[in-house]
Amino acid sequence: MGRLTRRAFALAALTAVTTTGSAAAAPAAASAGTGHPRAEPAEMRGMWVASVANRDFPSRAGLTAAEQRAELLSWLDLAVRRRLNTVILQVRPTADALWPSPYEPWSEVLTGTQGRAPGWDPLGTAVTEAHARGLELHAWFNPYRIAQHADPTRLAASHPARRYPQWVVRYAGKLYYNPGLPEVRAFVQDAILDAVRKYPLDAVHFDDYFYPYPVAGQTFDDDDAYDRYGGGHSGRAAWRRANVDQLIVETAGRIKAIRPATQFGISPFGVWRNAATDPRGSDTRALQSYDDVYADSRKWVREGWLDYVCPQLYWNIGLAAADYAKLVPWWAEVARGSRTRLYLGEALYKAGDPAQPAAWRDPAELSRHLTLAKKYPEARGHVFFAAREVRTDRAGALARVIADHYTRPAKPPR
Repeated sequence: MGRLTRRAFALAALTAVTTTGSAAAAPAAASAGTGHPRAEPAEMRGMWVASVANRDFPSRAGLTAAEQRAELLSWLDLAVRRRLNTVILQVRPTADALWPSPYEPWSEVLTGTQGRAPGWDPLGTAVTEAHARGLELHAWFNPYRIAQHADPTRLAASHPARRYPQWVVRYAGKLYYNPGLPEVRAFVQDAILDAVRKYPLDAVHFDDYFYPYPVAGQTFDDDDAYDRYGGGHSGRAAWRRANVDQLIVETAGRIKAIRPATQFGISPFGVWRNAATDPRGSDTRALQSYDDVYADSRKWVREGWLDYVCPQLYWNIGLAAADYAKLVPWWAEVARGSRTRLYLGEALYKAGDPAQPAAWRDPAELSRHLTLAKKYPEARGHVFFAAREVRTDRAGALARVIADHYTRPAKPPR
């Protein structure tokens, strides 16, 4: 399910693998006769940097511009030390912005007050400084989430959700834009594409939040929109999926029209449908993105709407309900023959967590994921959630990945 609905992330203050002699700091092997490091074949080696609720960046609201900038650069430097090649930075966490946007207010994660300018441009700085370090910068946008609370008066006075309250749905104590309204879909795209116009982003990135995850006893009230726009569909679920599909295909087309080199990638929930529901589904018994958040991720890949897909395969090998070893070949088959590259989302945050299954207390679990994925040529790399755990690496799982798989630098696929 969505990352913020999981239990609190208990972090141990362990030594990071950046000391002399560590796996991350070990020099890359030199190419014969050149003295230069040899590079691995192109593969995704990414990390998510989450800004929502100040999870990773900035570490708290109200830091000075200089302190925020220093934190951001430290994350980029960390990615280089860990031999990663891509940073996926969350820049639109709750219908607000980490860049000077004419559409939405400055994010409250920066200053503590939504709409207050932080005195610098985090996204612009991230793009420039990532590229200076040889990293790709993927800008991560959440399309529909407005607030982690249900009180519109707490939003900035200029917030579009206050100017257009008819766009807003209250659900399970939070505020969302209504995906069923064409004007919402157009606005969300305009807000995102402003960043594409302003910065040479390597990618626009969505995560797994489309329609909100279901909460027992709660109803997402889109009756009026369905009455107005749901005709011609075989029911509300089909209409909701069509709304999300339209957002995806329109966003993809508009990105390429503005900046053809910018990629479009999505990191959906790791289970599309269970085989018990649909014979095309995976051998799993889990929440289904197709049915529960109306995200037809298999279709997006097969239709070629995405440059890459990075399903969140946040389960260990052998888990009965959702086995990593069964989901990797399923996603490889989905991607096979399509134009969409397959990357795999990895739950580094679970490593060393005593509340997780015993497999996650084994430092070799994540390394086994990468070993297994190498059997499938469609799997072109991995992305780790999230930056905080890349730094602390409480169980040494990432150090093991680096020692086993990242001994030399690699560029991301293109």
